[in-house]
Amino acid sequence: MDTIQQVEQALETIRPYLIADGGDVAIEEITSDNVVRLKLLGNCGSCKMSFMTMKAGIEQAIMKAVPQITAVEAINLSEPV
Repeated sequence: MDTIQQVEQALETIRPYLIADGGDVAIEEITSDNVVRLKLLGNCGSCKMSFMTMKAGIEQAIMKAVPQITAVEAINLSEPV
């Protein structure tokens, strides 16, 4: 299984929770230095709790399932002030 498939498989473990809240997530790219770049979709892109969802849910699921990943970033998420 390649890295993209492994990341998709990890996302499938958290995706039902995102969809239940009207959101989703899509892989934009995996860089050469194993950084996963994601796009938060639907409510996940606009919710005030998106930063927490990203850090506590999505990032943890990916990093635990795919150890070669060095970081997870959302391309459409700004950190809370």
